[in-house]
Amino acid sequence: MGEPFLLKYIHERDQGDLAAYESRGGYAGMRRGLSMAPEAVIDEVDKSGLRGRGGAGFPTGRKWKFIPRDPAVTKYLVVNADEGEPGTYKDRTLMEGDPHRLIEGIIIGSFAIGARQAFIYLRREFADARAALTKAIAQAMAAHYLGRNILRTGYDLEIILATGAGAYMAGEETALLESLEGRRAMPRLKPPFYPAVKGLYLQPTAVNNVETLCHVAWILAKGHEWYKAQGAPILISVSGHVERPGVYEVPLGTTIRTIIDLAGGMRRGRKFKACFPGGSSSAILTDAYLDTPLDYDALPKVDVPGTMLGSAAVIVMDETACMVEIIARTVEFYRDESCGKCTPCREGTVWIGQVFHRILHGQGRSEDLDLLSGIAKGMTGTCFCPLGESVPPSLNASLRFFRHEYEHHIKTGTCDVKGHRARP
Repeated sequence: MGEPFLLKYIHERDQGDLAAYESRGGYAGMRRGLSMAPEAVIDEVDKSGLRGRGGAGFPTGRKWKFIPRDPAVTKYLVVNADEGEPGTYKDRTLMEGDPHRLIEGIIIGSFAIGARQAFIYLRREFADARAALTKAIAQAMAAHYLGRNILRTGYDLEIILATGAGAYMAGEETALLESLEGRRAMPRLKPPFYPAVKGLYLQPTAVNNVETLCHVAWILAKGHEWYKAQGAPILISVSGHVERPGVYEVPLGTTIRTIIDLAGGMRRGRKFKACFPGGSSSAILTDAYLDTPLDYDALPKVDVPGTMLGSAAVIVMDETACMVEIIARTVEFYRDESCGKCTPCREGTVWIGQVFHRILHGQGRSEDLDLLSGIAKGMTGTCFCPLGESVPPSLNASLRFFRHEYEHHIKTGTCDVKGHRARP
């Protein structure tokens, strides 16, 4: 593993300024990319082995190859900067601290697929990121890195910065496109395969994550062989009961234990209890899984259904955390963020929330645990998009590993972890 590069200049105060960015090698990847054939740019990214860092982990080069090459067809590149998964803040860190890196990656990606218009769909709450990107786009325009006939190559590109309304649902790529077109953020029906066939304005569209495009800028600047030698780096957002929460750059496949050590270990020397390895959408894991590699292939193979790398957000909990309260709060989030399009998500999250409310208020029944499992089963594989499917993994894992906490709440009306009585 080489030295970290995604975060290399993130703390330099002037990194958001064009002159400083260029003095550190910025836009070298764009210059190289624009000197190549679009197909060669895609091949370079494909050879690097880069997989999308938005959660699905789909190979980026292969995704771009799905976009038709016909120059008569209008194509778009859309950046998913609507980072809303609880515990995830790596994209925001990149946009605030290294905005030109994202702009450079957008130019390269747009050129590769033949798009002449790109959109950054930014979460409205990210005011600092919006200010940094607005400045970076203006500077890139002034330097003729954007606009018409970029660097006299004949290539034109416009980048439009659009903001959402803070809906978690807009993180799903087709719901994002709906919102970008001015409608409510709700997932689209498939097939056809969206968005490569019919995406934004029903035209072929590549949707990429912020971190993914920052990787692209480095790959074109240094070459795919250099990139592969770095060990497929990934940014991990670490939060919860650790000494130093933050964003860490590590090789793909680093273990959960190592991540916690990098974050300074457990807070006040307390004991590890559980963690979400990939944001709240992933199933929780206990200390028996601390040596599991954080990558797209290893996590789904463990014996805890629904465990995944997801948004690469490790949320750590120590022995003071009540798992019943943690899962109840997680369910409340998905209930409130549901778009309401499909019945399993719309109704299931409400029903599960009602059961948790009963348990946490001293009115739980012994049959409630089987009821929770039954509702979760009815939501598995039946929801229109991944939002509703995000509830069962953590719920089922908590019932498996911490069933005694649920039973104590039901039998005594108190929490055996925190010692307090049920909520009034």
